[in-house]
Amino acid sequence: MEVVPGEGARRCRCQSPDHRQRLSQAARIPARYQHCTLQGYDAGDSDSKWVAKIEADRVINDYLVIDGRGLIFVGPVGVGKTHLAVALLRELIERYQVRGLFYQFGALLRRIQDSYNPVSQTSELKVLGPVLEADVLVLDELGASKPTDWVRDTMMQIINARYNEKRLTIFTTNYSDKRKNEKDPTELLEDRIGVALRSRLYEMCKTVEIEGDDYRKRSLAQTV
Repeated sequence: MEVVPGEGARRCRCQSPDHRQRLSQAARIPARYQHCTLQGYDAGDSDSKWVAKIEADRVINDYLVIDGRGLIFVGPVGVGKTHLAVALLRELIERYQVRGLFYQFGALLRRIQDSYNPVSQTSELKVLGPVLEADVLVLDELGASKPTDWVRDTMMQIINARYNEKRLTIFTTNYSDKRKNEKDPTELLEDRIGVALRSRLYEMCKTVEIEGDDYRKRSLAQTV
């Protein structure tokens, strides 16, 4: 509530539905994921999916006291990692009116590269500023493309800045931290983003492994 001279107390504009709608629009959530809610996440009979859902709910409920420690959802394609990350972001915007931002990893790298000035060796603040300053950042499909050394350094700058300011960051990735066996040729997350950046993520995020079948394939099979 705010007190206005001559008008008494009234609802603060920052609590209005219009304000929350503006925050939601500014978060750049893709239209495909606008419907995502925590209640709508189908965990089925998967223990790991239920754990992931519980961890997301914990972050939402404890947002004001978790000191910026986020989550990194790790798992194969189609287990609902992006759904959970977006649902978490949407609920934080609705409940706490946070300044949120969604970026797909590859898209963010392209924007950074496109804004790069080879003369000054700097990126446009209009790209990096919102990423650094968002109260909550969702970075989807981490490791989807291998960055150059310059981009890797830029990503470290972003992650370190958010870590130091205790700003919440939620990641999703298809790349695990361990192979199935010694002969497994699958790349690890640290292979994709570098050892230093993965080490920093251990400090700033809790890793949540999600197992299960591809939800999209399962849904398609049920309609055939």
